[in-house]
Amino acid sequence: MADIKSLKARKFINVLSHRQAKFEVAQAKFPTFSDNASVLAKALHPKRQYLKIESILERGEDCKSYTLVPDEEKGTTALAYFGAGKYLTVFETIEGMPVTRAYSISSSPKDSLEGKYVLTIKLVGGGLMSRYIFDTWEIGSKVEVSAPAGNFEYQPLRDAKKVICLAGGSGITPFVSMANAIADGDEDFEMTLLYGSRNSDCILFKDELAELEKKCDKIKVIHVLSEEKGRAKKGTEKGFITAELIKKYAPENEVYSVFICGPQQMYDFVDKELEKLNLEKKYIRHEMFGEFHNPATQADYPSEVPETVKITVTIQDNTYTVEGKTSDSVMQTLEKNGIAVPARCRSGECGFCHSHLLSGKIYVPKHLEYRRLADYKFGCIHPCCSFPLTDLELSVPTAK
Repeated sequence: MADIKSLKARKFINVLSHRQAKFEVAQAKFPTFSDNASVLAKALHPKRQYLKIESILERGEDCKSYTLVPDEEKGTTALAYFGAGKYLTVFETIEGMPVTRAYSISSSPKDSLEGKYVLTIKLVGGGLMSRYIFDTWEIGSKVEVSAPAGNFEYQPLRDAKKVICLAGGSGITPFVSMANAIADGDEDFEMTLLYGSRNSDCILFKDELAELEKKCDKIKVIHVLSEEKGRAKKGTEKGFITAELIKKYAPENEVYSVFICGPQQMYDFVDKELEKLNLEKKYIRHEMFGEFHNPATQADYPSEVPETVKITVTIQDNTYTVEGKTSDSVMQTLEKNGIAVPARCRSGECGFCHSHLLSGKIYVPKHLEYRRLADYKFGCIHPCCSFPLTDLELSVPTAK
């Protein structure tokens, strides 16, 4: 109290007059501003990024790398930064049907700061989006994508310092990004990459991986060739990625993580091999592998299921009833009938298509079951990996 009483009011007279002068010349309008956190959030997580194709590199008959840069005419002036291992969701409309697909970014995170992403896309037999991209994307084409997303990235608090990376075919793309990030100093872990291909002619990024291995001693690349003839050359192994092969290149008496990315058949095989190594579950990381097809191939799929069902979906104030095959996911059926559904990963992981099942029964493959306990309690599903077993009624959020 003594300090307060010692203050003299006359000392503040000049301060008050100065403030009053500021008030008189200021505009009678409340200033608008954005806090730094909001500015950063918008830069890292834009709802949409509008890009255009700057260049195309052919990697054999059925694979191409597309370099994407900002389309400033559409309002994108800079690209969102990302962690190595992330993917972009591509939005297209094919014959009036809204279609989305997620593709891993194969370029270095540093490249995004310089204004470019690279998507390396392999043509899939019967693949709707990949066929469309190969037929229509050319230099100058406009492309609409999401912000970088996904959980397949190195996390120091969870993952071991040494990582065995298992790739198959086009599943090499996130590992190319990781290897570049390690070489650039943006990631700090030791990568041993076991990359499965049919033969040496089928290896994607062969020269780039060799250069990265020379450039950085934290990167080691072993090509595992299933159909290669003759003796195995230096840096190659013949056969498949087995538990024995993983153990051969894994560090002795040290904890290590295993990252896996490849086609569905690779997961089915490698997961059984990993069981032999008795690794802690947290040290095994799977990347999503896109849409799942033919649920009847799963051992726990019900024996008696109708070929077709009716799906009634409510989106805000609109209700639609369509017919679809039980071999198609709920999302595939809705999209085939021109109904837009919120979608990103299409593998059950991201939860972006989270919807409410009002009635009916579905089947979800075990390896795509990412729902929380609350989802079971309140009847929520992920349409991208849910297959109808009966007629369904559900409520779906509006596509964004």
